[in-house]
Amino acid sequence: MTYAVTNPTTGVIERTYETIGDDALRQAIADGENAHRTWSRSSTVAERAALMRRVAELHAERAQELGEIIVREMGKPIEQAVGEVEFASAIYAYYADNAETLLADETIDLLAGEGTAFVRRSSLGVLLGIMPWNFPYYQVARFAGPNLVIGNPILLKHAEQCPESAAAIETIFRDAGFPQGAYVNVYASHEQIETVIADPRVQGVSLTGSERAGAKVAEIAGRHLKKVVLELGGSDPFILLSTDDLDATVDAAVLARVDNNGQACNAAKRFIVVEELYQPFLDRFTAAMDAVAEGDPAQEGTALGPLSSARAAEILAEQVDRAVAQGATLHSGGARRGNYYPATILTDVVPGSDAFHEEFFGPVAQVFRVADEDAAVALANDTPFGLGSYVFTTDPEQALRVADGIDAGMVFVNVVAADGAELPFGGIKRSGSGRELGRFGADEFVNKKMIRIG
Repeated sequence: MTYAVTNPTTGVIERTYETIGDDALRQAIADGENAHRTWSRSSTVAERAALMRRVAELHAERAQELGEIIVREMGKPIEQAVGEVEFASAIYAYYADNAETLLADETIDLLAGEGTAFVRRSSLGVLLGIMPWNFPYYQVARFAGPNLVIGNPILLKHAEQCPESAAAIETIFRDAGFPQGAYVNVYASHEQIETVIADPRVQGVSLTGSERAGAKVAEIAGRHLKKVVLELGGSDPFILLSTDDLDATVDAAVLARVDNNGQACNAAKRFIVVEELYQPFLDRFTAAMDAVAEGDPAQEGTALGPLSSARAAEILAEQVDRAVAQGATLHSGGARRGNYYPATILTDVVPGSDAFHEEFFGPVAQVFRVADEDAAVALANDTPFGLGSYVFTTDPEQALRVADGIDAGMVFVNVVAADGAELPFGGIKRSGSGRELGRFGADEFVNKKMIRIG
């Protein structure tokens, strides 16, 4: 396994990093265990929150520098890259500001007997985080933010193509004042990660990644009785039932599909439109997607950069070609240029074809025509995934009715790009299990200890 910064814009390998040795990895686990035994148990929530507040400040102070790193690593346009760092800062600030409330004792009203009872939340121990390349700072913040204020030390294995941002994050935690072992970046191999999960000092694992990786990690963790949070793939529906501003709805649809070069698990990927709006939407959506210009992600104003790697571009091109061969109609885009893939629209994707149930991890949209609300919900749910979803309607009652009917962990009504530090993130079905962000994210890896006093 090679950890390397391979610039997807140029294809040049800019820097490589050594995989951690077995002895160093054992020491990292020992440092984490020591941090839990000493720092975690001797520090107060307020003290840990103060450190986390400094982490938030350092992300904000270094936003441009950090953003430029991930432009080189995975091709995110610079304005989006800086925005991601700022969002990560907001997540750390949220947990700093709310740590004491989130971890406060919870009283239980007794049904019988004298005395009192309450639940006290406390740390579990060392946790392993396995993070993806598509949001190098945001994904880490979702995991590290709540768990470090809880007192769970972190071993962080980042994606092989993000070693520079991984190192920069570790530096921030050190500069903020976290002690040795509280947050440790490990350039570990897959075989070494299996050893980490099996180690009795490691109490849980959080993975964001592919279904295949999630299944493998869950299998290993299950053998060793370890708690797991999984955030996997998605093929989120964007349901259009009615609108009083079609142009604004189309703008939202484009953003929901091409943000982060289309490489987001919770991006809208299947656009489900009622009959009377289908052709007007498709015409305007096609024109808007055609207008999304490719460019150098290091330059301000670039809307669409390269995909994260040559392999990512190859996979997406093969998926689109196969979809067309199986009967889909290509309305725009569809011509790969190096690691760049244009904003693309497919229609006439039919049940039984590969594309119908696949996730397209790039700026490719599928557009479907449906007769009515019931057909829209049925099509939205006809997927192995269940991460997010988007509903556009002018009818508030319909919005809630459809939201209730969608099989997904999240529903956004008349809005896209509306994630927040306080909003729980996660899915069902093959999109994973568990939640991150908000108070639910702070409740995954804690000992909810019941204390009964007679």
